[in-house]
Amino acid sequence: MQIPFQQTKEWQKLQQDLGETTFCEENDDFTFLAILKHTKMGNYLYLPYGPYLANKNAAKKAFNRLQELAKEKSAIFIRIEPQSAKNAEFLLNLPNCKKTIDLNPKETWVLDISPSIDDLYPKMKQNTRNLCRNYSKKGITVSVSDDSKDIDYLVKFQEKLAQDKNIGVFSKNYLKTELNQPFASLYLAKIDGKTVAAALFFDDETTRYYMQAATDPKYRNLPCSYGIINEAIIGAKAKNLQRFDFWGIAPENSSKNHPWAGFTTFKKSFGGEQVEYAGTYDIVFSRFKYELYRVFRRINRLKRRA
Repeated sequence: MQIPFQQTKEWQKLQQDLGETTFCEENDDFTFLAILKHTKMGNYLYLPYGPYLANKNAAKKAFNRLQELAKEKSAIFIRIEPQSAKNAEFLLNLPNCKKTIDLNPKETWVLDISPSIDDLYPKMKQNTRNLCRNYSKKGITVSVSDDSKDIDYLVKFQEKLAQDKNIGVFSKNYLKTELNQPFASLYLAKIDGKTVAAALFFDDETTRYYMQAATDPKYRNLPCSYGIINEAIIGAKAKNLQRFDFWGIAPENSSKNHPWAGFTTFKKSFGGEQVEYAGTYDIVFSRFKYELYRVFRRINRLKRRA
């Protein structure tokens, strides 16, 4: 198991560029990248997909160091997202460890792209395979942009998606800062020279991650996303990457009405397998302030829905 991308120096650089205060520690037993977050009730430390634990015995060592850091920064709790529930058993069994809403996806969909592209196509659903091979016949072209201004397309399409689906999306500054990182690439789909879809991908040493994507609603019935994924896989293979991580999917056996149902079906149609993580947990040091924090969090969530 490799160190999660969200626990690397590269992710730390992104967070720092976004104005976050970060703390990183790495040794033979564990690695963690902790981001200091501020609320009305006090500070907390957030470890996206962390800490990384090299073995089951590392959990207690990581906790001791995190506890010291939490005390130094007056943190009322630590939010963790371990990769392996087995390795993190010590952390998850702490009496002050509470399950909370998953922030990063607990379930993701990953495709092994080490075979040749001709060997990958047969593993796809027939319709997906046909669309990947023939999207250009619909007049769609796909390219990689090196112009940071093109992030505006993704911002515009996501804002429209947010209005239609009543969901939250990242700000233009956030997406632009992501694109400015050396590990990011922006793929655009065009029809007659007009950009109609955009997707942002991140790369680490082994994996390409499908992070942010949206399509102009007027062109949703065209296979723009299939063309982008097809070219992104080919591009990842050209860099000798071995995996393509489609990112979050709906939980197994979830309802057809689940908000992620549609794009879960889309992602799974390319072939691959489900990868499941431990989920998001809070290790609480000040129960009173933590409960107040949760109340304010619920109120803010209701305001956003309204």
